[in-house]
Amino acid sequence: MTRHPELPERDRRILAALVQAYIEHGEPISSLWLASRGFGVSSATLRNVMARLEEQGYVRQPHTSAGRVPTDMGYRSYVDQLMAERRIARLAPDVEQRLRRAGTVEDVLSHASQEISRASQQIGFAIAPATDVTFEHLDFVPLEAGKILVVLVSAGGQISHKVIEPSEPYLREELQQAANYINTEFTGQTLSDMRQSVMDLLREERTLYDQLMARALRLASTTFEGLEPQPSIYINGTSLLLDVAGSDDPETTVTTMRTLLRMMEEKTRLVQLIDACMDGAGLTVVIGSEHPDPDLQCFSVVTSRYTDGRRTGTVGVIGRTRMRYSRTINVVDSLSRAINKVLDKS
Repeated sequence: MTRHPELPERDRRILAALVQAYIEHGEPISSLWLASRGFGVSSATLRNVMARLEEQGYVRQPHTSAGRVPTDMGYRSYVDQLMAERRIARLAPDVEQRLRRAGTVEDVLSHASQEISRASQQIGFAIAPATDVTFEHLDFVPLEAGKILVVLVSAGGQISHKVIEPSEPYLREELQQAANYINTEFTGQTLSDMRQSVMDLLREERTLYDQLMARALRLASTTFEGLEPQPSIYINGTSLLLDVAGSDDPETTVTTMRTLLRMMEEKTRLVQLIDACMDGAGLTVVIGSEHPDPDLQCFSVVTSRYTDGRRTGTVGVIGRTRMRYSRTINVVDSLSRAINKVLDKS
């Protein structure tokens, strides 16, 4: 994200006061209001400062007679100041206790997303790293027009379905033979290892002389396309959508809500968008137009990494740019550290 030249100390304090007041009240902030905040300068001086901040892109004036509101660049200056001055927040002991009682890693992350949403009053999420599953067996079920339903069972009884359309026809007996071969050869392997084994076998010369094996492997290759392990995402706070999308412009509100709803449904894409926001291992705050994806440019995202000692995941908040950044940053940071402690001892 772009960093901007350092503002003079007085301008920075005035901008921070304006941003904080706008976050709290949602109304354009006037120089008269700022003059009452004890800066020790006249309204005329404040008007000059605000005009300069507007010229530099930190604030804008929504109407000619109105005060100013922060731009994404203004929020960035405010957040950078918060990050530089903040102290490590302590998590309430009862929150960590609730996470410890959650049980499985999945339960811990689901509870964490609830806690983040409740404390920040935004949409909270927790992302578990992708886990490769172990193959147990599959069945091929013939459908109409040469299509085949694949029923794949992984360790733990996890069942997934996929319809494939192979480039060659298969009789029911051939499908059964192919399933028997795949189940015999690959049971107990992870899907990633299994996919690699199939590719290696297809390149072997002996496969050319065993038509049954070749057809089974080609069917397996088609089956495992696109079955890469996917991270899991736990989302809470969707009932806060209207508040998150709050706007005086009804058309903007509807558009923003639709964008959020679509992202909630497209969880895999949302994970990719959030992952693209991350900046290293610590806290990351991405504001509005800083997002590379247009669908996220209505929002701010606050994220932090956690680890279970082997792999890393992400927790965070997605909400309007006019969020209470100080509280949200503390909530996300403290919850990520609590998850580290809970998972490290699980």
